[in-house]
Amino acid sequence: MKKKIIKSTIIIFATLSSLSINAQANQDQLQQIETEITDSIYSKTLDSYRHFWVKLPENYNPKSNTKYPVVYMLDGFSLQSNLEIVYDNYWGHYMPHMILVGISNRTNRTRDLTISKIETRRGSSMQTDSGGAEEFTAFIETDLMPHIDKTFQASSYRTLIGHSYAGLFTINTLINHSHLFTNYIAIDPSIEWDNQKLLVQAKEVLKTKNFENKGLFIALATEQLNMQDASVTIENLMEDTSEFSLFARSIVEFAQYTLTQKQNNLNFMWKVYPEDLHGTIPLPAIRDGLISLFEWYQFKSPQTYNNPETSLDDLRGLLNQQEAIYNKNFGYKTPPMIEELFNGYGYMNLQMGQPEKSFLFFNMAIKYYPQSANAYDAMADYYIAQNNTSKAIEYVEKAYKLSGNDYHKEKLSTLKK
Repeated sequence: MKKKIIKSTIIIFATLSSLSINAQANQDQLQQIETEITDSIYSKTLDSYRHFWVKLPENYNPKSNTKYPVVYMLDGFSLQSNLEIVYDNYWGHYMPHMILVGISNRTNRTRDLTISKIETRRGSSMQTDSGGAEEFTAFIETDLMPHIDKTFQASSYRTLIGHSYAGLFTINTLINHSHLFTNYIAIDPSIEWDNQKLLVQAKEVLKTKNFENKGLFIALATEQLNMQDASVTIENLMEDTSEFSLFARSIVEFAQYTLTQKQNNLNFMWKVYPEDLHGTIPLPAIRDGLISLFEWYQFKSPQTYNNPETSLDDLRGLLNQQEAIYNKNFGYKTPPMIEELFNGYGYMNLQMGQPEKSFLFFNMAIKYYPQSANAYDAMADYYIAQNNTSKAIEYVEKAYKLSGNDYHKEKLSTLKK
C-alpha cells in the first residue's frame, strides 16, 4: 500500500497544506462521495431560486460524527478559485478542515448586498435597485443555513467573507446580526454607502455591544485611493475631502475607530495592501483574513512535536492543551489534531524508531476518528512493523469492515497467509 509518509520532522508542517497523507483506503471511500456540489434553493423571502456551491473537505466522512466549521462566501462563483486556492494550501496547520459554501450574487447583486435605497451615487443617478440587505440576510439565516446544516456535517462555527458591496454586507451582518457568524472578513468594503450610513451606526454599536468570541478582518487596497488623483496616498488620504476618496477614507475611519473600542471584546484586525487594486485584493485578503482569524488554531510549538527528545508525557500534555484550546474556541468537542496529522506523526515516529510515540498517535487517530478505515489500517501497519501479525490482522479486518474495498481484502489475505 502506498502511503505518503513524512520523511522529515520539518516537512510535516512545511508541506501539510498541499499534501494529503491519506491512505488509499480513504481515497476509495471518498471517491464514492460527491465533494463538490452546485445546487440551488428556493427562497420564500426573495421569491426566487438562489444558486450556491459546496466544497467538502477531502477527509469528509458522512458516517462519522465529525462536525466541520463552515465558510460562507458572497459572490461565490466569481471568487470561488480564490477561496479554494487559499484553503487547499493552508488547511492543516493554519486552519481546520472546513466546509466551503459559495453564494451566488450574479443577479440583483446591488439590491441584495446594500443596506439602504439611494437615488444618487458619486454625483450620478442610481438606476440599479438597492437596499435589500435585510431580506438577503433573512434568506441566508432562514433558508440557506438550515439547508447546509441539515444536508452536511456543519457546525455552528461560521465565517462570512465579502468583497466590495459584499464587504458592506459583511460588516452590516456583524453590526446587526452578529449571532449568525463567528468570523467576518470584509475586503474593500463599501462602507461609504449612503453618506456613510453604516459607519455612523457602527460607531454607536461598537461602543456598547459585546462582541466577545467574534472576529473581524478588514482589507484595504491602496493602489488607487482616489479615482481621479494619483497624488493621494495612504499617508495623506485623510486630508483629502473629495468624494472620490470617500471609499478609502471610510474604511480607514472605521478601522481607526474600531481599534479604540477595546471594551467590546471584538477581535479586530485590518491590513493595507499597497500593491493591490480593488479587483486584485480578494486573493491575498482571503488568505490573510483566514490565517489571522484562525491564529488560535495553529500549533504553538510544532518543533516540540518534531523533536525526538520530547517525552510521551510531554506529547500527551501538548495534545491535551491543544484540545482544550480547540474546544474553547469552537464551542464544542474537537480532536487536538486532524486525522492527517495523527497519521503523519505516527509514521514519522515509526520511521525514527520510536514505536511508543507512533502508537500514541495512531491510537489517538482511532479514538477521535473511529469511522475512518485509514486509522485502523495505519495501526495495522504499526503492528506489522512490530512483527505482530495477529494484531495487524485484527486492525485490517476493522478497516475492511468500514471500507469494504479490494485493497483491505487483499491485504488481509496476504497477512493471513
